Amino acid sequence: MKHTVGLILLAATFVGCTHSVPVSHAQTEKQTQPPKSNPVKVAHVIVALCDNVHQGIVKVPARIGNGEELVDNLYWGASLGVKSYFRQSTAWNLISTTKPTKGDILERAVFVHKATGAVLVADAYRGAAIKKATVDYFDFLSGRRAEPLRVGNREVSLGGGADLVAYVGHDGLMEWSIPAPTPAAHKHRPLAVALACKTQQFFGADLKATGATPYVMTQSLMAPEAYSLEAVLGSWIKGKDAHDAVEAAANAYAKYQKISVKAARTVFVAGTG
Repeated sequence: MKHTVGLILLAATFVGCTHSVPVSHAQTEKQTQPPKSNPVKVAHVIVALCDNVHQGIVKVPARIGNGEELVDNLYWGASLGVKSYFRQSTAWNLISTTKPTKGDILERAVFVHKATGAVLVADAYRGAAIKKATVDYFDFLSGRRAEPLRVGNREVSLGGGADLVAYVGHDGLMEWSIPAPTPAAHKHRPLAVALACKTQQFFGADLKATGATPYVMTQSLMAPEAYSLEAVLGSWIKGKDAHDAVEAAANAYAKYQKISVKAARTVFVAGTG
C-alpha cells in the first residue's frame, strides 16, 4: 500500500447513510463505582473499518474498502492501517490477536509499549456497524462498560475503564446522529481522541455530554491513518499536553501526506487534556 492512498479520502463527498439501524446507549446500566486504576496506561482504540457500501465516503479501491475484510482494509490491515502499522512499529509489540465468532467486532489486537509497558487495545468493527462503533466510543467516554482484560501478568480495564479512548475511521456523525450519551455516576472519564474528518465540529456536542476531556480532535477533512494515532499516543505516554500531541501528529501527518508541517497543523486541534 502506497502512502498516498490516504489522499483519496481528502476528496470525499458525504452522503446519507441509508443502511444504518438505530442504536441506543446502555442507559439502564448501573455504574456508580469507578473502575480500578490501571497499573499502566491503557488506550482503547475503536476502528470502524473502511466500507464503500455502508459509509458516506468517496469510493476507494474495493480491496481496501470492504468493511467485512480485515487483511487489506484501509484502516486496519493495509500498511498504514492500525493493526499493520503498530505491528511494524519499533515502539510497540503485538501481544495477541483474537477474532470473536459473533458480533460487530471482527478482530481485537493487543499491543504493549516496549519502553513503558503501556497497553493499546484496538478493536476492528465491521464497516456496516459504524454507528455501533460510534455509540460504543461515546459510551466508553461516559465511563460506562469497563471491561477487564489480562495482559501478561497484569489485569487492565478497557472501555469506560481505559485511560484514553480513541476513534479512528469515517465520521458518521456528519450524516446521522446518535442518542445523547448518558454519563456514569462515577467521576472516571478516559481522555478522548477522535481521528476522523472534522471531529471537533461533529463529535463536539456528544463529547461534551460524556464529561470526558478532549485530547486531540480534528478540524478539517483528513486521512485517519495510524501514523497520526501513534504520534498522539507517544505524546500521551510521555505525559505531554494536548498541544504537544497535536504538534507530534502534525509532523507525522506532514511526513506521510507529503505536505508542510504548517498545513498539517490545520488538520488537528488540541483539547484541554
